[in-house]
Amino acid sequence: MRNVFLFMMVSTDGYFEGPNRDLSWHNVDDEFNDFAVKQLDEADTLIMGRKTYELMAGYWPTPQGQADDTAVADRMNSYRKIVFSRTLKQSPWTNTEMHSDDPRQIITAAKAEPGKSIAVLGSSNLCLSLLEHNLIDELRLMISPVVLGAGTPLFAGIKQPLHLSLDRTRQFRSGNELLIYTPSSSK
Repeated sequence: MRNVFLFMMVSTDGYFEGPNRDLSWHNVDDEFNDFAVKQLDEADTLIMGRKTYELMAGYWPTPQGQADDTAVADRMNSYRKIVFSRTLKQSPWTNTEMHSDDPRQIITAAKAEPGKSIAVLGSSNLCLSLLEHNLIDELRLMISPVVLGAGTPLFAGIKQPLHLSLDRTRQFRSGNELLIYTPSSSK
């Protein structure tokens, strides 16, 4: 059974995006970029909701995305992408499957296939649904050393307490700290 992990950068006060969907506060440097490539190398499939898909598809296949980070762009563009949207029906982005169905069956089937891990990058609304249905095996939260005071909370809308076990941590020179949790129901 393949592992599904969620990766999300979060402010110290729990927001994954600032007001007006601002991400300029993300604390990214060479050490983070190296980590991002190694993390992507653990996976061969990406899961996204519509909003995250539109952001990623509007950047990684472009000449700017390729120029900014060739290693990440190559992986993002070549990996299988499973996108859940009620409004989008097709995608020009290579290796993208669009689904409007309940994600539970599709992700359960993908987990049973041979391959590397499956990564959920962003997609906060989708991740809440996946967590509630025990489809995420690991939460990787990169805590950025910034307090936003406003924005979109990562776990806004969760319907029941989610108990987590801290598996490991990693400190970055930038002040970022990676916290890796396993939901108790995944054990």
